Amino acid sequence: MNLELANTLSLWQWLILGLVPPAIVALYFLKLKRRPVEVPSTYLWHRSIEDLHVNTLWQRLRNNLLLFLQLAVVALGMLAVLQPGWRTHVSPGKHVIFLIDRSASMQASDVSPSRLEQAKRQALAEVDQMASGEVGMVIAFSDTAEVRQSFTDSRAELRRAIEGIQPSGRSTSVLEALRVASGLANPSTSGDVDVSQPAALYIFSDGNFDPVTGFALGNLDPVYRPVGLPESENVGIVAMNVRRHESRPDALQAFVRLQNFGSRQAQGDLTLEVDGRAVDYTRFAIAPGESHAVVFNLGVLSSGVLHAHAAAGDVFALDDEAWVAINRPRRTRVLLVTPGNPDLQRGLTTSAVQEIAELTLADPASLEDEAFVQKMATGQFDLVIYDRCGPKQMPQANTLFIGRIPPSGGWEQQERQSVPQIIDIDVSHPLMEWLDLGDVDVVEATPLRVPPGGRILVDSNRGPLLAISPREGFEDLVLAFPLLDHSGEKGMTYATNWVVRRSFPLFVFNVVSYLGGRRLSGAGESYLAGQQVTIESPVPGKTLTVQTPSGHEIALPETTGGKFTFQNTDELGVYTVFSGGEVVHRFAVNLFNAAESDTRVKPRIEIGQTTVAGQAAPRTTRRGIWKLLLIGGLAILLLEWYIYNRRVAV
Repeated sequence: MNLELANTLSLWQWLILGLVPPAIVALYFLKLKRRPVEVPSTYLWHRSIEDLHVNTLWQRLRNNLLLFLQLAVVALGMLAVLQPGWRTHVSPGKHVIFLIDRSASMQASDVSPSRLEQAKRQALAEVDQMASGEVGMVIAFSDTAEVRQSFTDSRAELRRAIEGIQPSGRSTSVLEALRVASGLANPSTSGDVDVSQPAALYIFSDGNFDPVTGFALGNLDPVYRPVGLPESENVGIVAMNVRRHESRPDALQAFVRLQNFGSRQAQGDLTLEVDGRAVDYTRFAIAPGESHAVVFNLGVLSSGVLHAHAAAGDVFALDDEAWVAINRPRRTRVLLVTPGNPDLQRGLTTSAVQEIAELTLADPASLEDEAFVQKMATGQFDLVIYDRCGPKQMPQANTLFIGRIPPSGGWEQQERQSVPQIIDIDVSHPLMEWLDLGDVDVVEATPLRVPPGGRILVDSNRGPLLAISPREGFEDLVLAFPLLDHSGEKGMTYATNWVVRRSFPLFVFNVVSYLGGRRLSGAGESYLAGQQVTIESPVPGKTLTVQTPSGHEIALPETTGGKFTFQNTDELGVYTVFSGGEVVHRFAVNLFNAAESDTRVKPRIEIGQTTVAGQAAPRTTRRGIWKLLLIGGLAILLLEWYIYNRRVAV
């Protein structure tokens, strides 16, 4: 606590005030006018000759208390004119909510040791300043919010909650945290807080999130405490993937894209490792705000872990690394249930499909076999194709329905239409890659009504002909017309010429590759932090264990027929999946978030209709003591008057 002075007088005024003490002292040395006094005894002479000491300097100063009291009054008055005081912490109110950002960008090291640790220190300082009777709450947030400590007046519990917040590799969204805070501070949703007083909302963050819209603060009084330096230089890896070489299908290529988020040109080195061994290296120079792509030729590689590392000497290490896990391909298990379809079977037995899938045939009568139904319910197949037939219960697998619709999921058929004309194709979907359906004719079709969340892949002038929709971790693809038609008098006839077009075997390959789970085969598996990962056990019924990049092991509870769901993907790096002690799968989690890599701190944030400017230091107020000084001076003046009058009276 530092003493502050505020000068309120000009120089000439100080000169006049400075003459007052010498004037008081000078008055005490003026020669007194003596008057004759007759006394009956020499015992009484000492009262009459006191004025003789006026001319004795040191004796006069030593023995006169009134002089010192008068000088003290003047000194207190002069000090009061300087208005001495100090800064004290402003109490935020009876209720305080601490929102602490633990997203990826808070691991930047432009402030030591990191932004998150600095935010925790600032929050702890606010806790230490809380007055008796004030209660606080701690909420940690990234793209989700977590209440680390509910309202309490215990500083120890608040400190423990703040100190226990760990960093995350997730992106930033403050909306959920604001909703949690609002639910506890606004009267419409909770009675936990005395709503007659607003709750102070402290947000410790770098402001690296989009403006919050559609939110009313209500009783929340926001205080934004920006953490980090306003300008920070950073170069990050924003994308990395592996693809088949265009001219060599048996070889792979790794693509890495870097971006410069700083205000100066960035230079550095980019190294690529495979299974911990450096295989390639390049230098890069990127202009401010620009990106740079690098291609590495990997050659023939069936499995391995790719690790790219950029060294540019910036403040954010989290986006300097990226990983891709390439798993040894497992042949997709495909079940075709059909009354007979030579063209479809031929498409499923091409060399390209046989390389990635193994086919099992069954007739529609098998759908009544209880053992067969149980086999499909336990996830024995990756893809089930229903040709002009359908099950009573959906299997634990992705499906393709040809000429039928699934028995559940909200699918509906429209009226039968003759000669529908294809007018649009969703070429951005993997199922439709490289397909040209301009020469495809359809005799009859029953256009689809796609359930909510579905996606139309092929549309016609009569309605959707091909669509896909999600279903509890699986996907169902529906074709609105059959390939063969047995309903006519002539027996089996073609319902479309698609089976003789060059696009048909490519479509079948895309179906097996995509719905069979092979679209990542040879192309690596990579997810974003916080993203849910579905893992398939090589042997249904066996449990799996996932080892995180830090070495922590998590046992997975099986959900549906050999399918496991893993959600603890906060850490960046490579996750290893074990079954029976053996490695069966690997996948990588990367940042790949340009918003998090842009580590520049925002000076203000937008919450609803409110703009909250950042406050670099705690809110303080100045407490002055000039009134106390004046009161002290008045008390001394009264004491001087009392002593003087007692002397005169005696």
